[in-house]
Parts: sequence; C-alpha cells; structure tokens
Amino acid sequence: MNLSLKPGREKSLLRLHPWVFASAFQTPDVSIASGSTVSLVDANGQFLARASYSPHSQIRARVWTFNDEEVDKEFFRRRIKAALNSRRRLQLDGQGDAQRLIHGESDGIPGLIVDRYADVLVLQSLTAGTEFWKQTFADLLVEETGVQIIYERSDADVRELEGLQPITGSLRGELHTSRFTIQEHGLKFNVDVQHGHKTGFYLDQRENRRRVGELSKDRDMLNCFCYTGGFSIHALANGARSVLSVDSSADALTLLEENLRLNNLPAERHTSMEGDVFQLLRRFRDEARSFDVIVLDPPKFAPTSAHAEKAARAYKDINLLAFKLLRAGGILVTFSCSGGVDATLFQKIVASAALDAGVDAVIIEHLSQGVDHPVSLHFPEGAYLKGLVCVKK
Repeated sequence: MNLSLKPGREKSLLRLHPWVFASAFQTPDVSIASGSTVSLVDANGQFLARASYSPHSQIRARVWTFNDEEVDKEFFRRRIKAALNSRRRLQLDGQGDAQRLIHGESDGIPGLIVDRYADVLVLQSLTAGTEFWKQTFADLLVEETGVQIIYERSDADVRELEGLQPITGSLRGELHTSRFTIQEHGLKFNVDVQHGHKTGFYLDQRENRRRVGELSKDRDMLNCFCYTGGFSIHALANGARSVLSVDSSADALTLLEENLRLNNLPAERHTSMEGDVFQLLRRFRDEARSFDVIVLDPPKFAPTSAHAEKAARAYKDINLLAFKLLRAGGILVTFSCSGGVDATLFQKIVASAALDAGVDAVIIEHLSQGVDHPVSLHFPEGAYLKGLVCVKK
C-alpha cells in the first residue's frame, strides 16, 4: 500500500531520517494493520521509502529501507548480520561477555533492542513494526548468533504510545534462573534479566564505569542512583578509599552487595544507603559532608522534549547539591540519558547549577554511550547518553 505525504513533508526522508509523523500524511489511514509495511511516496507519487505503520503513535511510520526492495525475512537477516558483523569489528570481547548487538534505528531496525549477556539474549520490541516481525527476529537471532535462549523484556513505557501492552517472558528456550554473571573489564557482575532495569544492566556505561574507576583511586566517592553498583565496583577495584552507594531500590542494593562479594572487594570501604537521592543529598549538605568524586547517573527525567522544562529543574537540583558536596579539586561525573535534553541543554543546566552553588568548575571530559550503541548520522536522537566530567576549582 502507498501512503502519500503532504507537499514538502518528504524533506526529512530525503535526509534519511527514519521517522514520519502523523501530520505529514495527506490521509493517514488508521485501518492499516499495526506494524505492517507500507510504501511512502511524495505528493507526486515518487517512491521515498518502505516503513512500518503504527496507527496509534504520533510517529506514524518508521523506515525500514530507503530502497525499493522487499521487506521480508531475508531483508532482516541482512540487517541482523550487518549489526553482528559491526560488533565483531569493534573487538569488544576483550572488554567482557555482555554487549548490545542491535541498537534500533542506528542498526536499521527501528524499535528493536537486543543485548547479549553471556549465553542469553534479551530482546526489547518497542514499536508496532518490531512487534509485527518479532517471531521472525527471534528465529533469525538464534540462527545467526547460535544463542538458544532469548528472553523478552518488552515492558518499556514507550510501548503504550504504540498501542502495545507490556510483554515479558521467554521467546526461545527457557531461563532456569533470572540471574547471570557477566564479566566486564575483568570484574564480575550479577545481572537480573527478568526484573532489572532496561534489559538487566546499563551496558551503555561500560567504558564510563572503567573511566570512573580510574578517577577514583585513593578518593572518597559518592555514587548516586547507583543501581547494582557498576560505578562503585569499578571504583573499589581501582583503589577508592571509600565508596557510599545510594539508591531507592532495596533489591538493587542487595544485588550490589552480591557484586562486592563476587569480586572479593573490601566491605569495610563500602557503604550502601537506601533512600531518595534528592533528600539524601540535602541531608549530606546539612551535615557538611564532602566527597572527592560524585557520580550522578539518574533515571530518564525527560523521555521527550515536552518534559524538558520539568527535567531541567530536577537535573539542576541534583547537580547544584553535588557541587556543594564536592571538595576543592573534586570531580563530578554527571549524566543525562533523557532524549528530551540534548547535550547543549544539559551542559547549560550543569553550568547554571555550578553558578548557583557558587562554584567555579571546568569540564575535562565529555562522555557518551558505548561504541556498541552507535548513533546514525541521520538520526541524532540516537545520541541519548550525555556525560560531563567536571573538576571543582
């Protein structure tokens, strides 16, 4: 089926951006089956792309291909093979046995996320198009990777915008345990793929965890929104003097303590604290506590630009408090994973927080997501993780 765009609305497709919004179509047809493939044409009937159709989403179509070619199982086999080959070229095996294999739009399969944890794949289907082809993806992943167990974690909030219900469970094979031990830069982490955040672990922070470890040697560190302790474990393994890990989830902190024991790290140099980070930072300020290194890795405050203003206040609040808790010469490592807050805005927020805290600071490094989370030049929205390493003068 051909769907026509309004005059002039083909410009983003000509720039190879894969999203088409509902307002761009001359006559959006909600009767088209959710996730089915349509051909997009300009106002003159000229072919532009083939895309999946989502009748419930404001992103009405997501492009599979800009070529006039069939979208079928063999098409997706080529896409999956290309993604796997690109990971092999990155030679990440020396960094550990967990990595992202397929990263949505940047690997030419919008809405599909596949992470590998040792001998298990975890799949997220986030859009109508990936839901339509999900069983085909599962078959192809088994064939192309040789991994026999695929667990589905399609429980992200964005599925609601696609008119999809959350789904979790085994797609291929059976999980005999929800916990798996992975290796990262010589350290071990227990990952809960059934109940953990995202697909179980924040693989996008792999290199940043290593870097924070290096920066933490002989220093007192505060790790906020610590989850299962990725930054904390790396810091202790690299000789941090002390680490305080804060999170609101008791389950995450329990897994953190397991990870400490798994790596035979000295428990006397680590403290876990359950609670609201915003409240605890204020308490630490009132108690005149201070740290040499502070890591802020909060959850997504702004999933879209519509939430940016509210998110900006939250980011400013935690960064302002962190600057106040930093000792002279201390290091703040601060992140945003919010799609609605771009790198420029995030830097402005952190700068404003430093100003209001009465702090002079410099940026010494910019951090981003790992190389197995690539960003297409034609899809800048894929650059979702922003990080700054700031030193307080």
